[in-house]
Amino acid sequence: QLQLVESGGGLVQPGGSLRLSCTASTSLINYYNIGWFRQAPGKEREGVSCINPGGGDIRYADSVKGRFAISRDRAKNTIYLQMNSLEPEDTGVYYCAAAASDQDGCTHTSTMPYVRWGRGTQVTVSS
Repeated sequence: QLQLVESGGGLVQPGGSLRLSCTASTSLINYYNIGWFRQAPGKEREGVSCINPGGGDIRYADSVKGRFAISRDRAKNTIYLQMNSLEPEDTGVYYCAAAASDQDGCTHTSTMPYVRWGRGTQVTVSS
């Protein structure tokens, strides 16, 4: 069964960087769309980015475009989220999730397609 584990969160000052990792228990992850989502206290979960199995379809929320970059290492069964120029508004628990891939590519605007979720990693941006 596909299990996802996030890591790399922490406390960082505004303007700083973090790299989150989403590592799977099996290479099956390489056949799935992977999304990154985040949830701040008192707010709904929102999509941040997604990537399809081949890496040719990548999407970002407008709030993170130009600052975040998603990538995947198929040999390591891992998807990364490089986060630069972090802002206090980026604070939250970050989750990765897996969805079956199809010809429509990946989506970060809905959680509905995502069938496997990690437990999340906390990111706090504060001075």
